[in-house]
Amino acid sequence: MRVHIIGTGLLGASLGLALSAKGHQVTLEDTSPTAQQLAADLGAGRLLDAVASADPSTDATTDSSTDAKTDSGTDRTADSGTEPSAQAAGSSAPTAAASASTATASAPTASASTVTTSAPIPPDIVVVATPPDVAARVIATALETYPNATVTDVASVKTRLLESVKTLVTAAQLDRYIGCHPMAGREKSGAIAAQSDLFTARPWVICSDEDTPGSRLGEVIAMAEDTGASVLHLDPRIHDAAVAKVSHVPQIVSSLVASQLRHAPLEEIALAGQGLRDVTRIAASDPGLWTQILTGNAEEVRSVLVDLRTELDEVIGALELGPGATGQLAKAIALGNEGHDRIPGKHGQPPTTYAVVTILVPDTPGTLARLFKDIGDLGVNVEDFRMDHASGRKLGMVDVSVVPAIQQELEIGLLSKGWQIPESAIEKEGTA
Repeated sequence: MRVHIIGTGLLGASLGLALSAKGHQVTLEDTSPTAQQLAADLGAGRLLDAVASADPSTDATTDSSTDAKTDSGTDRTADSGTEPSAQAAGSSAPTAAASASTATASAPTASASTVTTSAPIPPDIVVVATPPDVAARVIATALETYPNATVTDVASVKTRLLESVKTLVTAAQLDRYIGCHPMAGREKSGAIAAQSDLFTARPWVICSDEDTPGSRLGEVIAMAEDTGASVLHLDPRIHDAAVAKVSHVPQIVSSLVASQLRHAPLEEIALAGQGLRDVTRIAASDPGLWTQILTGNAEEVRSVLVDLRTELDEVIGALELGPGATGQLAKAIALGNEGHDRIPGKHGQPPTTYAVVTILVPDTPGTLARLFKDIGDLGVNVEDFRMDHASGRKLGMVDVSVVPAIQQELEIGLLSKGWQIPESAIEKEGTA
């Protein structure tokens, strides 16, 4: 399969790495020469001018749009998935180069440069991996430039994007566009943070409809599955309502909680544990990117926030400690338990309650490897784990989740191998 990726940030470069590893022919395009060269150097694909040099049989002249550039003039990333990590969003929107037709899109540009390139064999799929605020124009340009290709994207908001694309293209062109959203990302941005396994075991949402040609849908599904992702099919509006709840509002809440730490005394912040780190992990996100995402899904995000505000006002009122206050507070926590219990478990299966064994570990090289080897030697499968670090001491606490029936067996086995299990953890087990 021949895939052309427009935008070489985290998602674009990661997609290029994944598809190249599967043997697909990947070409890259970005308005930032540095960004696209970096992605190519990392193995995400070949640049269009490199393809031209390899096969000069067909030349075409293209204008590369440089509008919406950052101060540094680099294309940094497109938006990401279920936990949209801290990614830069101020990149320029590359237009589709190496025109396969003489027509070009009418999208406005701030400046243009003429480059002689060659695309002897047009792509089967064009993936637009630009920031969401310019994605519609780039999609329209790609549909015009590559009249036989299927065009898709990786933007995290689908309804407004689809409506914008409809105003820019013909009905025939629209049949070749299939919106996608791989629910993947990292706390780092740009091609330098790209990973070939970024999409492995992650949901890849495809927003097609009954008018989508089956052959084109099949191409997009095959591409997504070749990254290791799990394909899901959703209506654009259902998708946007879902990501508002599971991604966009959590980002706002995380940022607001972290914001409360700005002026807190350092001695107070020194008390922070894993709970605060869990809540604020995604707070280090790029403001420019998230402004685009939130405004693109404003209606759905606002609806969830209004409901959240209602419940928050109830908690604030209960903290005045009037009649019924304790019941109201208990209700708020209990309702949170109910919601938490609906989050899917391993491999998307129904949530499962595991027993947790806590082990104290020194912060020294090889300690975790030895711990997990000993657990494996005991014939125990680790369902999940997390680690917290002691304040002021080179010591950590590893919480290992296992099937409840083997909890005691694991504790006895680890103690016999010299591992330290806090007495408080054992006492808590005995009183449960």
